[in-house]
Amino acid sequence: MYNKVELPEGFVGMERKIAKTWKEKNIIKKNFAMNQGKRYFTFYDGPPTANGKPHVGHIETRVMKDIIPRYKVMKGYQVIRKAGWDTHGLPVELEIEKKLGISGKQQIEEYGVEKFVKECKESVFNYVHMWEEMTNKVGYWVDMENPYVTYHNDYIESVWWALKQMWDKGLLYEGHKVMPYCPRCGTALSSHEVAQGYKDVKDLTCIAKFKVIGEENTYILAWTTTPWTLPSNLALCVNKSYEYAKIKANIGTDDEPKYEEYILAKDLIDVVLRETPYEVLKTFKGEELLGTKYERLMPFGNVEGKAFEVIHGDYVTLTDGTGIVHIAPAYGEDDSLVAKQNGITFINLVDKEGKFVSEVTPWSGRFVRDCNEDICKWLASENKLFSKEKHMHSYPHCWRCDTPLLYYPKESWFVAMSKLRDELVENNNKVNWYPDTIRTGRFGKFLENVIDWGISRDRYWGTPLPIWTCEDENCGYQECIGSIQELKEKGIDVPEDIELHKPYIDEVNLKCPKCGKKMKRAKEVIDCWFDSGSMPFAQWHYPFENKEMFDNNFPAQFISEAVDQTRGWFYTLTAVGTALFGRTPFENCIVLGHVLDEKGQKMSKSKGNGVDPMELLDTVGADATRWHFYTCSAPWLPTRLGLKNVQETRKRIFKYIMECIFILCSICRNRSI
Repeated sequence: MYNKVELPEGFVGMERKIAKTWKEKNIIKKNFAMNQGKRYFTFYDGPPTANGKPHVGHIETRVMKDIIPRYKVMKGYQVIRKAGWDTHGLPVELEIEKKLGISGKQQIEEYGVEKFVKECKESVFNYVHMWEEMTNKVGYWVDMENPYVTYHNDYIESVWWALKQMWDKGLLYEGHKVMPYCPRCGTALSSHEVAQGYKDVKDLTCIAKFKVIGEENTYILAWTTTPWTLPSNLALCVNKSYEYAKIKANIGTDDEPKYEEYILAKDLIDVVLRETPYEVLKTFKGEELLGTKYERLMPFGNVEGKAFEVIHGDYVTLTDGTGIVHIAPAYGEDDSLVAKQNGITFINLVDKEGKFVSEVTPWSGRFVRDCNEDICKWLASENKLFSKEKHMHSYPHCWRCDTPLLYYPKESWFVAMSKLRDELVENNNKVNWYPDTIRTGRFGKFLENVIDWGISRDRYWGTPLPIWTCEDENCGYQECIGSIQELKEKGIDVPEDIELHKPYIDEVNLKCPKCGKKMKRAKEVIDCWFDSGSMPFAQWHYPFENKEMFDNNFPAQFISEAVDQTRGWFYTLTAVGTALFGRTPFENCIVLGHVLDEKGQKMSKSKGNGVDPMELLDTVGADATRWHFYTCSAPWLPTRLGLKNVQETRKRIFKYIMECIFILCSICRNRSI
């Protein structure tokens, strides 16, 4: 009988009545207040960016984050569920640039930093009503009336405290490194940000010919996926343990032969020369090549010091290319390191907008990646190009504006996470990851190879870096400020109600305790991911207040977000927690798979296969949507989602309910109840 029962039209309407009743009778607040004085079960809610619209992936995370705290309340635990908003950083700045019709740092400064920052502050809750509506509709019980907000002074002060702790521990330092850099945003990015933005792209690659000095017709072959770096070439790198060869190749025809001699890895000869006839003149270890001098490839810019010779690097492989790497120390982390180890000099021919400087006369003022084809043509005209071809490879893009990144030399502030590598790995091994493969695989491997965290950003809307430096270069005294009180004690004419943002904080100077002159603040703000990684303590304004609340709720017993947060919030929580407290701030983590369309394809605007979260909830209801996420697959596997398959889930729910009613009725009849 129950198989023939049609689904009632009022499923969604009934849910709305229930939600209305919850609100009228304060059911959710009463649930928050349950079990006062009992043992805490702590849940941390990762902060979304409030100036962006919610998508169906946020329904998944809210559904999964809701079920366990509710269950723990029923088991007698006191569970605080404090919502939060991530309000700083590039996501906000880029939206304001679009709104104002401006682009880049120069136009921001022409518009006015103070006006720009005010626009950012006013915009961060543009879509909060949509988040609240979605949260209420899906039945996610979280305290949105008393959230933590990362731009509030109290929150920033706690972040300053954290940075001061790292400073005192010798973990915060200023350094000059080649870093991933977004020329559009004008700022460096951290390694975990870069990890979120890789894309497979087809770029022009080439093998350049470097003429050996003292030999009439001999060239060293080096392959590069970034021809724009060739004007800044300063060395060639081999692996001294590999076998290399000198070959004689006919690059002409059988009727009109033309011979040139090339040096490259023995194992890659056939791959590189393909159908070009050749004979091997001799083979030798790479060590014999060390110190070999070659002619400068491209005559742009003034080079002083040691350059244009062959050096050794362990990172050179025989996976692809020629077994010989071209070294431009300004544009690669490995290049920079191996150049320093071998005393190679330094030259940078690219400005902060990613354009060639005036010394590179043929392409001055042009964005470097747009010059790859022209550079290859120039090399060919000078008989310095062996070959060129399109090559598919994974290349980093800015995780927010989608601009291809450059590796670029910059002064930045770093947290020395490499000093904590062993501790990070040890702490991570104590966490229960679901699935456990995250612990030893995707996340564990990332920690095993962790590098120092570049936290400074040359931007405007963010937590200011609280480091002041004496204006006297001969003194150079530096100090990190860890609280508003300390700032007022050491600062000169600090306003009573100082706002901890640019440009107001830039106007605050300190008196140097060493020489008595003025100290000025570093102009940078910090990586907004540091803000979110600080939420376990900053949400309570710890250590300035709520110490007992923090102590009772650290670490969290449960967190959950999507798998991409292994390079985001999961990492920054682990990094900040280990640096400050010697432990990971969470004990159990459910890592959620991505939400795909009904065919198993990634949802995207270009494909038009996305599902509107509000339409989904209004059409099939919250209960069916929640049940779909709970039952269609394990949480850490990708979930296929569409109106049709959630409607099928709803039918199964109703069928199950009717089966239960039928069985209960049968039992009652048999027992004459």
